[in-house]
Parts: sequence; C-alpha cells; structure tokens
Amino acid sequence: MCTVIIDIADAGTAHLLAVRDEDPQREWDSLGAWWPERYPGVIGIRDRRAGGAWLAANPAERRLAVLLNRADVLGLPEDQVLSRGSLALESVVGRSPAAPLPMHGFNLLEVGPDAARVLSWDGADLRATPVSAGVHMIAHDDLDDDATPRIAAWLPEFQALTRNEGDADWARPWIELLARSAQLPPEDDRAIIRDNRPHGYPTQSLLYCTASVTPDGIDVRDVTLPSPGHWAASS
Repeated sequence: MCTVIIDIADAGTAHLLAVRDEDPQREWDSLGAWWPERYPGVIGIRDRRAGGAWLAANPAERRLAVLLNRADVLGLPEDQVLSRGSLALESVVGRSPAAPLPMHGFNLLEVGPDAARVLSWDGADLRATPVSAGVHMIAHDDLDDDATPRIAAWLPEFQALTRNEGDADWARPWIELLARSAQLPPEDDRAIIRDNRPHGYPTQSLLYCTASVTPDGIDVRDVTLPSPGHWAASS
C-alpha cells in the first residue's frame, strides 16, 4: 500500500516522492547498484528476500520505475505465483511487462525520457494509463483515484504547492507537506505515513524517496524513517 506523488512538467521532466510500505521484518537494502551483472548501471531499493526492487532507476537511459501492490483476481496456487520484484528492474532497462502475468496485482509507475505511465495488472487485464502534465497521486487503486482516502485528502494539497522548476531544493515543500500529513494517526485511512496492520496487512511505512528525471539525468535520494509507520522517533 505504498504511495507516490509525481509532477510531470513536460516530456522528459518529472519529479516524484515515493513512500514505501513493507513488512518491517522483511529485510531490505538502501539505494545502491545491487545488480551489477544482470542490470549494470541500475540502482534501486533492494528486497533481500526475493532480490528484486521496489524502486529502480537507470540514470544512463533516464528511466525510473516504482512498484505498488494492488488487489487482483489471480487464481493460481501460491507456489506458481512469481515475485513482482523484477518488474521495476526490467522496466528501467526497457522491458515493460506484457500479459498474461503469473503475478499478484500491481501498479507499475514507469517514467522515461519521453513520457510517464502507470501499468495496472489485476490478475486478468493489464491496463496502461498515461500520466499527463501536472501533479498526480497513486496508491493501491487507479491514478488520482479519489475513492482512496489518502488521495482525496492530500492530492489537492500537493497540487496547490508552488515549486520552482529549477530549484535544487525542489522536494522541500513536498517533504514538509508529507511531515504535516504524518500528524494523522498512522492507521488512519487518510494517512500517507502508514501502519496497515489494523487494516489486515503487516506493512508499515519504512522509507521515502525523492527523484527527479530531467534531460540532464536522474537524481534519486532515499531516507529511512526513524521507526516503522512514524515520521518522528517514538518517545
């Protein structure tokens, strides 16, 4: 139940803020070049258990991808279901997924040198949704889906922010708003920094990344939260 906010300025220019929700017991590695043989030049946040990535970037090709889970109607036995961890890695080397997929549901946000889109898989159909110019938000449903409480609550706030395109500190207003959103209890359906256990999932917000994709290249930075599901350290 991760969350991404993305601002498309024009073709080839995008900025995003991505919050990762995962089981704190599932070990992971911070941003790095963890796949030098299979994906040379690619950096990302690595899941140690399956070896894949939640977020990946290919600076040389100005490609970035973020993976978000969503519900599905997949009827395969669990021992036949493949990990989704390869999706972001394959995407940033130019290999987008094609149906049918023996994987649980997902939203895959793909940002490339010319455009951005969301690929959504529900176990039966794979849909592509272009991401137009402007500020957008996605979680476990569709792009800008106001049936998702955190999108209904916070997308207008992100859209109202003023951001200077050439500002090296472009992410600061977004991070400040993210911090303000964290004043909500983490189990609140409107929360971006989340504790999903009351909703039946073991996942909690663990980190956030900021990324810019411009004609000059890609800049990605990651910040680990001081404790799962909380913006500030627990007292």
